[in-house]
Amino acid sequence: MATDTEKTGGVWPALRRFLLENGALTALAVLVVVMSLLSGDFLTAQNLLNVGVQAAVIAVLAFGVTFVIIAGGIDLSVGSVAALSATVLAFLATVEGVPVWLALPLAAATGTACGLVNGALIAYGKLPPFIATLAMLSVGRGLSLVISEGSPIALPDSVAALGGSIGGWLPVPVLIMVVMGLVTAVILRRTFTGRAMYAIGGNEEAARLSGIRVKRQKLGIYALSGLFAAVAGVILASRLASAQPQAAQGYELDAIAAVVIGGASLAGGVGTAFGTLIGALILAVLRNGLNLLSVSAFWQQVVIGVVIALAVLFDTLRRRSGGAGGGTGAGASVSRGRRGIQLAIAAAVTAVVVGALSFLVPNSSSDGPRVGMSVSTLNNPFFIQMRDGAQAEADEAGVNLVVTDAQDDASQQADQIQNFISTGVDAMVVNPVDSDAAGPPVGGANNADIPVIAADRGVTDAEVATLVASDNVEGGRLAAQAMAEALGEEGRIVVLQGTPGTSASRERGAGFEEGIAEFPDIEVVAEQTADFDRSKGLDVMTNMLQGNGDIDGVFAENDEMALGAAAALSSRGEEAVVIGFDGTPEGLEAVADGVLHASIAQQPAELGRTAVRNAIAAANGEALEETVMVPVEVVTEENVEDFS
Repeated sequence: MATDTEKTGGVWPALRRFLLENGALTALAVLVVVMSLLSGDFLTAQNLLNVGVQAAVIAVLAFGVTFVIIAGGIDLSVGSVAALSATVLAFLATVEGVPVWLALPLAAATGTACGLVNGALIAYGKLPPFIATLAMLSVGRGLSLVISEGSPIALPDSVAALGGSIGGWLPVPVLIMVVMGLVTAVILRRTFTGRAMYAIGGNEEAARLSGIRVKRQKLGIYALSGLFAAVAGVILASRLASAQPQAAQGYELDAIAAVVIGGASLAGGVGTAFGTLIGALILAVLRNGLNLLSVSAFWQQVVIGVVIALAVLFDTLRRRSGGAGGGTGAGASVSRGRRGIQLAIAAAVTAVVVGALSFLVPNSSSDGPRVGMSVSTLNNPFFIQMRDGAQAEADEAGVNLVVTDAQDDASQQADQIQNFISTGVDAMVVNPVDSDAAGPPVGGANNADIPVIAADRGVTDAEVATLVASDNVEGGRLAAQAMAEALGEEGRIVVLQGTPGTSASRERGAGFEEGIAEFPDIEVVAEQTADFDRSKGLDVMTNMLQGNGDIDGVFAENDEMALGAAAALSSRGEEAVVIGFDGTPEGLEAVADGVLHASIAQQPAELGRTAVRNAIAAANGEALEETVMVPVEVVTEENVEDFS
């Protein structure tokens, strides 16, 4: 009797069929092999657990989005719903004193309610899913900021424990991810609702004619997506030990990408829980591996985008070729030939990716200490100068400095700190996105006996070797005094605030508010957020001028917003005293040209140098001062030459 292997044509054809039928799994396997070859730190038990933890939030979000995409819809609101649900949990449990056993289901109900609203707008309001969920994206984020008043809210210890591990090695977020994946698989395979999703996504009209109550099913589908988003939000908040109102921004795109990479079709009717899990793991492996390889944060975005596009492209080619179905004769030979060509192309592309990654990985012949540096964002001149100063100091000292960009995402920064721990750096410099959220990951570095230097902002509930910082509160007071002097201690002013929830915005704003209160004849007529962004500063200032009439002065919490405000004033032919913060090169040039009245110079390059200098000393076991302050000064036309 012939064996099964003989019947199917041998081991290689069976393996080839399996690879073609499981494109996402094949891509994951290739990525793991590539990363293992390029980094000796990748294929370790600790790092693989890190990958699982880092995939957990996106995976749970993506499981919920899987229901929606299979049914032919889209959900852009899951990131905001996750942040809102976590904020509701923290607000109820911490601020209002509601018991955790009640606050948790209320947080889940919040996510479910958001999903029900989405479903009602789509099923009964006839809104396109893109529009309905885009509206909820904005509403959810706004409510999160309203409830939290723009500041993080600490979680009770019992909830924060969900971000920890069992037995010191098994991460709870990974367990939750597995459980939610099993729940997703059961719903899709074993329930009427799951079968209805496939039917609606395949042909909605046919599903309706077959007796499926399409509108009611859509309500349930979007409610499930909202519930899963709430669970993801709790996982994310527990990892950071606080609810961040700006958390999970952009995560909806990662969730959709994970579903599509996992083999689902945006046209509907196709998708699995297992495929979605593999898609989330691919994204996590990419980010983790590129961090370990010290690939530039800017190149990381390029590589991830290319890999996502290739994964979807090969899956599309596979579907067009009819998969790996059997057959005989000339037709089967042609099909096998086409599949062979696809595999050859895939192998060639893999070789190109390996070569590109090898090219992007910086070579370092330094025998000195390795220092990891996580910067809150490199999309801001201040932090770019900090990075450049740190790199200059590292080059002079013969130190291998690895810089990562958290992109103003506290969760991403936590991942980067975990990766530094996995690679065994000798010391770390952390410029926190948020002081509270940086506590748990820095605590992990404490447990690994890796000294941590806090730069520009402190770290809450964790030990740092020293804090190298400028005094943001004092800088705010100096800005208030400079404003009062320029206005003769009377006038009408407006304030442009930074990103809500960030410690820099809170501290600078608090210092300015405290300082300006000493001058009762100066009236603050408006305060609005412009996210530390120049273009938003331009738009917000234009609106403020429209709504408040003549303005005598503007305080912006960084130079970028100040330059945007100055452009708005110029476009309307109006004049006002504009004071910025940071002392960036362009800000100082604007001071010299009279565009800005003043800037509060923090000397970010010197801050970066000092942080690395202290990190090297800490790595060598030297005792450090508890706080090292880099002076801030008011820069005006009179002294700008000293700083330029």
